[in-house]
Amino acid sequence: MQDARSIAPTSSDVEGWSGEFRATLKLGWPLAAANLLQMLTYAVDVIFIARLGEAQLAASALAIALFGLVMWALSGLTGAVAPVAAAELGARAPALRPVRRSVRMAMWLAAIAGTLGMGLCLSLGPLMRVTGQESQIIALAIEYNAILVLSLIPMLFNNVLRSFVSTLDRPILATAITAGGIFVNALANYAFIFGNLGAPELGLRGAAVATIITTLTTLTAYVLVIRLDPRLHRYRVFGRWWSPDWARFLLIVRIGAPIALTITAEAGIFGAAAFLMGNIGAAQLAAHTVALQIAALAFQVPFGIGQAATIRVGYFYGARDREGMKRAGWMSIWVGTGFMVITALAMILIPKPLIAIYVDPWDPKNAVLVGFALKYIVIAAAFQLFDGMQAVAAGALRGLQDTRVPMWIAAFSYWVPGIGTALVLGFYTPLEGTGVWIGLATGLVFAAVLLGWRWHRRDELGLTTFAR
Repeated sequence: MQDARSIAPTSSDVEGWSGEFRATLKLGWPLAAANLLQMLTYAVDVIFIARLGEAQLAASALAIALFGLVMWALSGLTGAVAPVAAAELGARAPALRPVRRSVRMAMWLAAIAGTLGMGLCLSLGPLMRVTGQESQIIALAIEYNAILVLSLIPMLFNNVLRSFVSTLDRPILATAITAGGIFVNALANYAFIFGNLGAPELGLRGAAVATIITTLTTLTAYVLVIRLDPRLHRYRVFGRWWSPDWARFLLIVRIGAPIALTITAEAGIFGAAAFLMGNIGAAQLAAHTVALQIAALAFQVPFGIGQAATIRVGYFYGARDREGMKRAGWMSIWVGTGFMVITALAMILIPKPLIAIYVDPWDPKNAVLVGFALKYIVIAAAFQLFDGMQAVAAGALRGLQDTRVPMWIAAFSYWVPGIGTALVLGFYTPLEGTGVWIGLATGLVFAAVLLGWRWHRRDELGLTTFAR
């Protein structure tokens, strides 16, 4: 059996910067691939629901807007188990008991926060009525949402177990399980939406049932691989699940709550941008949606590298190795930003093939939409570097268990210079939609610069001092 110390290297275990580069890629690429596959899972839902009609697609989109925000925020909360467990491994690998207790308390947190999140999601009906949605859309969305919310707690369990297997140097398992979930999701949608394979024909409700089936199948897969993999099984993370460790529970909440609020702040500005674009014009909103989807697709890679940075920096933070923290953080930032250089060039050089992922850019009926999308993609190319930088820098700081100040940095950057610039340029200049996108870019630039500065000054700010 491989010793767990190989999971949490010290400076002597890694051959300088080249060794850190290899380690970052080894951990980062499966996480990035899992993120991309997760986006594909959501795309499968859209493909099947779209065949039901525009009303069903609109209803599901509105339900997912709230459900997705709650789910991602709570994933940030429960995902704080990663830096906690990584620090324990760095301090005294294999750290069987501390890691086991960390995972257990994260699972408790997933159950508690997930229950509260379900209550929040069930406020969808009043929210839709206040915002003046059509009665038919409201009825469909409520029906769909009432089933969908049942998948929230299992999703959060999956998030905790994904963090555990990744921290224990098994990120490829998360990639494989997510890939398998795509096929389960497609099959379940095919069966329950349209009544195939002997299943009842449930229409839009069938899509929610498919989500629950996929989530529970994914959870079962995680339980099985943790049981069958010798390195993972030795931690016995499902043992004594009823035994509390309140100090560790509160530590995860203290680290995770700012992450959840950071995700809410970032998701909120992009949601607000959609409402701003809708006030400018339908074609601009459609173009905004296409351009944003392309940017979001590219973002999944630095997001995965940022998750790897949290774990890599966390190892060295636990080992009290400042040189290791420096290498792990800067290497992740360079790798994530370097990838975004490639995507930025692609957006500038081949924008139409990228747009073709979502709509036909050569169809004359799409000419107005494509014209706006081409303008927005140029700006998206400009902020790709900053988007990648801020995502990975935030991940590196989480490895130091520094989340409170980054939360305030994100809230300020997105909602003061970001949304402020979008409002001024979008509605008080001829730039309109282009001005809104310049505002989005401005928020990302501020976040990248401020988070990068905080990472650069980590020693002077006392962030690398290991505290118990």
